[in-house]
Amino acid sequence: MSKNHLKRLNAPRKWPISRKKSKWITKSNPGPHKLEESMPLNIILKDLLKYSKTTREVKKILNDNGILVDKVIRKDVKFPVGIFDIIEIPKIKEYFLFLLNNRGKFFLKKINEKQSESRCLKIIGKKVLKKNKLQINFYNGNNVIIENKDYRIGDSLLLNLKDKKILRHLKLEKGATVYLTGGKYVGLFGTIKELSSSDKTRKDMLDIEIDKKPIKTLRKFAFVVDKDIIK
Repeated sequence: MSKNHLKRLNAPRKWPISRKKSKWITKSNPGPHKLEESMPLNIILKDLLKYSKTTREVKKILNDNGILVDKVIRKDVKFPVGIFDIIEIPKIKEYFLFLLNNRGKFFLKKINEKQSESRCLKIIGKKVLKKNKLQINFYNGNNVIIENKDYRIGDSLLLNLKDKKILRHLKLEKGATVYLTGGKYVGLFGTIKELSSSDKTRKDMLDIEIDKKPIKTLRKFAFVVDKDIIK
């Protein structure tokens, strides 16, 4: 049975928090992201944005419809926010993209309003349904039913957050821009040079170039993104 509380010392290593500030810290509720791959809104507002000092203040902000995650109003202080989720604070017109830095710690990248209107979703599974329909499963637990059979596991879709329409198919292919979610080069953007790694002993590797430097990484760490996200 999982506990509904969490010690700071046992919090995920990806959380950029002080480990000795207090004994307990907010634990994310079950949701679109796993505990290790997310942070609760309460900690984001207090430790990352520093827009409040207490959970009571965070609750007031949330109950005031002050925070949107991917264009959806969230009022749960324990709601889990994961990689590529977009946090919006409409009253002050601020927008943030939730990412990992090159030390493997979560951080918020400030973006503009136009960038906040769409997001990338990585395909991790698909299933053929009746009437020749296809169910696409995304890394954050969401799914969509479509007729297009061209989508492959590892590809990403650029989704409009307002009308939920697919704007672009971002293929896992040579020349694609990827963001690395794990490994030695976590938090960096690169370009795929070869889908079949020159390392013949590992079929799950990709050859990628980061700042003109060739590197190898696991295919599971490559998250195909829109080039505009780097700007």
